[in-house]
Amino acid sequence: MSVKYVPVQWNSNKWKYDAALIGAVAAYVLIYIRLGTPAADLARPLDYAILRMRAFGTGAFWMLTVILCIGPLARLDKRFLPILYNRRHFGVLTTAVAFTHAMFVLGWYFSFTPQSQLQALLTSNLSFSQVLGFPIEILGLAALLILAILAATSHDFWLSFLSAPVWKSLHLLIYPAYILVVAHVALGYLQIAKDPTFAILFTGAALVVAGLHLAAWNKERRVDASSTLWVKACRPEDIENKRAAIVPLSKEERVAIFRSGNSFSAVSNACAHQGGPLGEGKILYGCVTCPWHGFSYRARNGRSPAPFTEMIPTYNMKLEDGMLFIDRQANQPGTDVEPIIHEVADNG
Repeated sequence: MSVKYVPVQWNSNKWKYDAALIGAVAAYVLIYIRLGTPAADLARPLDYAILRMRAFGTGAFWMLTVILCIGPLARLDKRFLPILYNRRHFGVLTTAVAFTHAMFVLGWYFSFTPQSQLQALLTSNLSFSQVLGFPIEILGLAALLILAILAATSHDFWLSFLSAPVWKSLHLLIYPAYILVVAHVALGYLQIAKDPTFAILFTGAALVVAGLHLAAWNKERRVDASSTLWVKACRPEDIENKRAAIVPLSKEERVAIFRSGNSFSAVSNACAHQGGPLGEGKILYGCVTCPWHGFSYRARNGRSPAPFTEMIPTYNMKLEDGMLFIDRQANQPGTDVEPIIHEVADNG
């Protein structure tokens, strides 16, 4: 329970999550090649090789698109939170798929070059001054390098070693990586493709990512713009017993309202250990328990049970017209707050 690095243990949910991801990737590649085979002249190996490259290349693009949709979706609808929790596994697998695409490209186009394959890739096209024919290989390589850095630092050890703010800032590089991937695909595949289907899907995917982030930003902007001291949260019956509702107070600050039977308490959503999302956890043995490493806190005062000393901020609440409201001003970590008591028909 002390504030130090503690590894996250694997559980059945993680295994199921990863199995579903790997199965989806395998199915996508097989279906892509299967559907593309009739259009290819299999008498020429070139067609199959390119088909295989594109299967993994487009697969990495779709996976990266989904990853960037998970965050805003979780802010808009808490039902997406379980997907968000294991998103780092998704990112590591995306890097592996993108790396496979790069290896197929190097193996096909640069196998017989007198230079090293990487050197040949970097020097084969230097037409940086033109749009048509722009060296898209550089864009793809830069995106792959960023993804590799994010995958290598995705483990909780790096979250603890770098600190949560630094780690989060580093992983915001996912956005430049996506821009590079979009440019890589747009300047490459879309210039030579005759079928507009992928162009339509590609454009739609980029717009969905932008639209979801805009919607999430607008939702949080409305919260930031409010000048009232009390923030409307939710109805008590909307919170599942032993679980929490996560309420944004600002772009950076979120509160978790936990329900234990007919008792409701509000604490900071950030665990004191590594900033884990407490609102995604549940109440175990009478304590709010972080889903990342199991750190526990009393809901009414934000204090870890003895002999541990970690503390998190608490928040005052009130109940008006069947709706819970949260005071914007956080209490000092460890401040005792009398819970809101409200009779709920189903205590779970």
